[in-house]
Parts: sequence; C-alpha cells; structure tokens
Amino acid sequence: MCGIAAIVCPSPQTCPQQAHHESLVREALIRLRHRGPDDEGLNVLGTAILGHRRLSVIDPAGGHQPLVADDGAALIANGMIYNDLDLRRQLADQSFTTHADAESILHLLRRDGPDAVARLDGMFAFVLALPDRVVAARDPLGIKPLYRFRLGGDVGFASEVKAFDGTADAVEEFPPGHVWDSVDGLRPFYAIPEPQSCDTPAADAVAELRETLEAAVVKRLRSDVPFGCLLSGGLDSSLVCALARRHVEELHTFAVGVEGSPDLAAARVVAQHLDTVHRELVITPKDVSEAVPRVLQHLESADVDLVRSAVGTYLVMGFAARHVKVVLTGEGADELFAGYSYYADYDDPDLLQAELHRSLSGMHNVNLQRVDRMSMTHGVEARVPFLDTSVVEVAMRTPPALKQGDPETGRRVAKWVLRAVAEDLLPAEVVWRRKEQFDEGSGLADLLPLLAGATSGEPDADRVREAARYRALLSDGFQRPDLVLEIAGSWASDRLGADD
Repeated sequence: MCGIAAIVCPSPQTCPQQAHHESLVREALIRLRHRGPDDEGLNVLGTAILGHRRLSVIDPAGGHQPLVADDGAALIANGMIYNDLDLRRQLADQSFTTHADAESILHLLRRDGPDAVARLDGMFAFVLALPDRVVAARDPLGIKPLYRFRLGGDVGFASEVKAFDGTADAVEEFPPGHVWDSVDGLRPFYAIPEPQSCDTPAADAVAELRETLEAAVVKRLRSDVPFGCLLSGGLDSSLVCALARRHVEELHTFAVGVEGSPDLAAARVVAQHLDTVHRELVITPKDVSEAVPRVLQHLESADVDLVRSAVGTYLVMGFAARHVKVVLTGEGADELFAGYSYYADYDDPDLLQAELHRSLSGMHNVNLQRVDRMSMTHGVEARVPFLDTSVVEVAMRTPPALKQGDPETGRRVAKWVLRAVAEDLLPAEVVWRRKEQFDEGSGLADLLPLLAGATSGEPDADRVREAARYRALLSDGFQRPDLVLEIAGSWASDRLGADD
C-alpha cells in the first residue's frame, strides 16, 4: 500500500514546465505522506515525473519506488499483486532486482505490453513510464484509488484528490478495470460478470463458495510485516477471521464500539471461539467528535451514510495500527450475497441480481473508498478477500434464492448461503446474528447525528442538517472543495427499485 502522484506531458519530446511539475509532484507527496510513511521516491523519465510514498509490506528493505528497469522504464504502484510469484516464474527471462510484488508489473508490461494488465491478480493502481509511452491502470473492482487530473495541457495521476488540490483545473475518477496509455487512450480490461441463471443445488453452491473464499483468504496472508483481522462480530468479518485462523498460528483481531455495543460483545464471542489475540477499543463521544473533521479530510466525501461508517473504520484502523501494518476485512460480502436490509424488498430474483451487480459496480467510490482512506490514514494496508475476482464470479452464478433464504424451510434469511459456509466454523449465535451495519452495531449511528447538531427529531430535516455540517467541515480543508464534492459517490446513488 502506498501513495502515488505523477504528471505526464502530452508531447513525447519536450516538457517545458518540467521543473514546475517536479515541484508539484513533491508537494503532492507531502500531502500523501500518510499513505506511505516509510519511504519516498521521485523519478523523471522523458516527460513523465513519477512520485511515490511507500508503506513497506513486501520486501521492506529492497522495494524502494519508483522501481527502475535497465532500459530506464519506471513504475510507481499502490496495492498488492497476489500472483506475483507465479508471474515471476513466467517472467524468468527478465532481470528482477527486488522481492517486491510490484516489480512483476514492471517487467510484465515492459515485455508484453499494456494489455497484459489483465493477467494481474490483485488490488492495484499504478503509473508506468516506458521509453515510448506512459501507462496507468486500476484494479478490476477499484479497491485501490486512482484519479486523473487536468493540469493545464498536461495530465496528472494520484491516489487522492488532495494531491493536486488548488493546482488542478479538473479531476475525474479513473474507472476500475481500465488501462490507459498515452498512445491508445483508455480502454477496459475487466468487467464484473453478468449474473447467471443457475439452478445449482444448495450443497454444491455452499461447497464451491467455501473453497473459493478460503483460497482468497489464504492468498492474502502473504506479508513481511505483522498483520491481523478487523472483527466486528458480524458474519462477514467473523468468517474471514475463522478462515484465516485455520492457516495462522497466532491471529490478532481488533474490534471497536461504544460501551455496551453489540459489536464489542459479539466480537468477544468470536475471538474466544477462535482463540485469537483480541483487542478492543471502547470509544467515547469525545473520541468521535475529535475524529469527524479528520475523517472528512481523508475520506474526500461528505455522504452521510459513508461518513457514519467511516468514523468507526477510522478509529479501529488507528487502533490496529499500533500493532500491525496489514489487516483483512469483510468488505464486499453484503453486495455479493444480499446482506443489506433493503435487499429483502426484492421479490424478483433477476432484479435482485441486477441490483447486486449494480451495488458491486458502485463500491469503488463509496465503501471501498472508505476502507482505503481510513486504513491509509494510519499507514495500514487493508485486504478484502470477498472481492477476489474468483469469489465475485462464484457469487454472480449463485442462485439468488440461496442469498435470501433457507432452501429447505423457505424461511427468509439474508445471506443464507454465506451463513451455511460459516456454520461449522463459528458459534451459532454469530452465524445467525441479524445483520447490522457497522455504524449501527458499533453504536455510532445514534451518536453521530447528535454530534452534528441534528436534534430536531424530524429524521429528514436532521439528515439534511447532518449532511450540511459534513460538507462544511470538508470544505474547510480544501482549496477547491467543489472538485472533491462533485466526484464523490453516494451509497444510494442509482439504486434499482424493488418494483422496477
């Protein structure tokens, strides 16, 4: 996990403002220091200026970026390539100089061209300067962030909008699953699979999901630094912990909530059952009040739902950062297996699957943005096994009926198929626990509106007041808050109605 910033001139021959651009990239790296507190690097290749802030996870001693090849090609990357070791075997004719996973990106694209990005398995955003072109790409689901800026007649790239705040004329989110190069432009390399109408027997669906999810968890255990799991006590994070614990001798888990919150109690049950090294943070109104302005500046969104869940994420990531540098989370399970309460309104299975597909497609600038920003604020790398592309493929062909209810009794049960996967791994009280969103289970959903001054007792009016407070706090920290707010996502944006 890292922070990247780059400026690319359109002309391959000259960049008259190179010195100015170098200063802009250096300033961007200062603004992105929280994303990579361990190291900093800058490289100029032709008309591309590449800057990098590093959080050292794989090969801490040798993985300095930009990574530079013999021909001068230079790479800045953020994320983790899970099939790095396989790619190295395929690239045996290349000269690797580090053990850093990102180096496989450098040599793969140097040898096989920009379209080879489709062979990367992981979460990533990168900019690669080759002698004849510049290439940028973002992972299939948008787990790692990337933005594209207009800086006069030049193009900028960065991990966060704040990197070029006040200097950019315009900014847009780089789309997930796309690659851009200075010769051929922007094009997709991945699309979330369309839902399939499969009549898979329940036992087969459960077995396939269990095997695929466990493999996704295992591949995310690779680390050269301490790691752990976030544990809310809900089904998703508990299942990730249970699968990880099968392959880890000592697993560290972290929970957060107000005194007496359901999440803290449930997390204790899971931690005891799995025998983890468990730590919990009991938060106070003062903790939350102090966190909100910082959350808004790092989140780069004022969406009420996102802010409410981001505060708890911010606090637990800061707590975990005292002990580990990498955490696994349960993000994505609700969008794949119909966990949120509003999904229960869908009686048409095809419409439910379409809404799940839309929800998953929209995670990149809502919940995934929250997880990335709140983890990187504290220099922590967050990994999301549920969003492995193999798990996504399985979920898109899992019959929707198995996501909504018990096939034997016909009883409505949200995420039934996932609960069936967890049944022999976790206590029954956790497996069948009612879904509560993170801000609800942690106790923050009631506390945050009060701290924002939303106390009229009229829900709609209070929500408007809360949203205005968040927009004001965010605007205080940016020279061009309009550019931030206009590209921020909304959790309910473009939602398909149950009666559509």
